[in-house]
Amino acid sequence: MAFTAADVKTLREMTGVGMMDCKKALTETDGDMDKAVEFLREKGLAASAKKAGRIAAEGMAYAAVIDGTGVVVEVNAETDFVGKNEKFVDFVKGVAATVAANKPADLDALMECKYNGTDLTVLQQQQEMVLVIGENIKVRRFATFTEGVSVPYIHAGGKIGVLVNLTVEGGVDATEIGKDVALQIAGLNPRFWDKSQVSQEVLDEEKKIMLAQMDNDPKMAGKPEQVKEKIVVGKLNKFYSENCLLQQEFVKNGDFTVEKYIESAAKALGASVKFVDAVRFEKGEGIEKKEENFADEIAKMVKG
Repeated sequence: MAFTAADVKTLREMTGVGMMDCKKALTETDGDMDKAVEFLREKGLAASAKKAGRIAAEGMAYAAVIDGTGVVVEVNAETDFVGKNEKFVDFVKGVAATVAANKPADLDALMECKYNGTDLTVLQQQQEMVLVIGENIKVRRFATFTEGVSVPYIHAGGKIGVLVNLTVEGGVDATEIGKDVALQIAGLNPRFWDKSQVSQEVLDEEKKIMLAQMDNDPKMAGKPEQVKEKIVVGKLNKFYSENCLLQQEFVKNGDFTVEKYIESAAKALGASVKFVDAVRFEKGEGIEKKEENFADEIAKMVKG
């Protein structure tokens, strides 16, 4: 499978590795992007196989608790300027209120609901907003929690919206605990909430990469297999502490993991607080924005 210069650029953006190493990886793997990422990781060059891609779409991620229902939504616009527009922000909040009131099963169902406080559907209200603001506006996704205690957090004016769901026993206000956990999720974006969620397939893949890295390290390559296996066990514990929320070091106090922080804070309140689930929306996440070549555009205009 052949590859292009654009593929090399994409691999570089995905891994942070230099152009020449990316080109070599694609050559070695016959242009297979996933295998190229794995190749770079095995060589110890790529720190992570996360395919974040370029985040380019604008708009707003918003989280709130409305009438006891935790809601997080993302609504996209074309420009950051519109994302801060008061009418646009009000529309996003209205979408969240509509979700809380109707609890639709999916996005299609939401678009058919009556938009909060109007006789228009959400789809019709969205179309009205396009006419009023003059940009393409699109409700992209939402999530809700109807049980337990939900705590919302909005980072950087809507760049990230996080909704944390807890079980709280003892009649205490656990908002501060929820906010602290939400801050951790917003900042570190863990792949898993708890190590129990990490599948054997993921562990096997990590183990394979760790062993390959040792085989490519002159200082480690000659060590007995049983020694390498013990090292891998230690590295997997580090994998949990880097990728699993509850096992992560708590950013506000490195003496605790997040799990221990929740236990300690709950004990101080004289209550029981347990993390149940969370949702993290980052605006534009995974949406590719068209890259314009302005030099080509100007050349075309001159020729025209």
